Formats: sequence, C-alpha cells, structure tokens
Amino acid sequence: MLIMVWEGINKRKFPRVSYKCLIRVTEEGVEDVIETFTENIGSGGICVVLEKRLGLFEKVFMQIFIEEGTNQIECRGAVVWVVKRSNSSLAGEAYDTGIEFQDLKVEDRKRIGALVDDILESET
Repeated sequence: MLIMVWEGINKRKFPRVSYKCLIRVTEEGVEDVIETFTENIGSGGICVVLEKRLGLFEKVFMQIFIEEGTNQIECRGAVVWVVKRSNSSLAGEAYDTGIEFQDLKVEDRKRIGALVDDILESET
C-alpha cells in the first residue's frame, strides 16, 4: 500500500495523509449506500472520490474501515467541498468530495489521529 503525506497538510487545522481504506457513505434520507475508498484522512475529515455529485453542506452517514481486524468508525458528516475530476479513470463522472466529520466519538478521533501521526512519523 502506498502512503504519502497529502500536499495540503499545512493549510488545515487537522493534518491529513493519503491513506486508502474502505468507506461507506449514505446520504441523509436516501437508502442507497455509496462504497468507495478514502483518498486522504485526518482527524477533521476525509476526501473520497464519488461517482455521484453530492451537494455542499449535504449531511451524510459514514462507516469507515481504517484497519482490518478493528471496529469500523461510524459518524455523521457534512460535505464541505466538491470538485469534478477532469480525467477520471472511472467510466462516468467522478467528484473529489471533502467531508467534515460531525459527531465523531473522541476515541475514534484519537484512533484516526494516531494513524495520521504514525504515517507522518514514518515519512520523516
């Protein structure tokens, strides 16, 4: 697995690192589950690539599987930015989507923070 520090790290309150893990996103009031992988993750939120454009400030529910053999992280989130990909390897349209965590449990924020710290330490 290739792990890199995300280029925008110095512009955020919570650093993010490039890290791929399974995530399930469900729009509030919609039964369909969108399954994809994270592009980057930090204690404050994630970036994912979705084939569906979600609206700004749209509320979502997330299940994040950060490590095999550990409990998934479940929380709500809000879409804070969406950028359409110009060259997508996907068959249709694709959108880089930033989702800010909401109601993330303290212990889950610490788990994500420890993961980010471990990756940052291994890069130096």
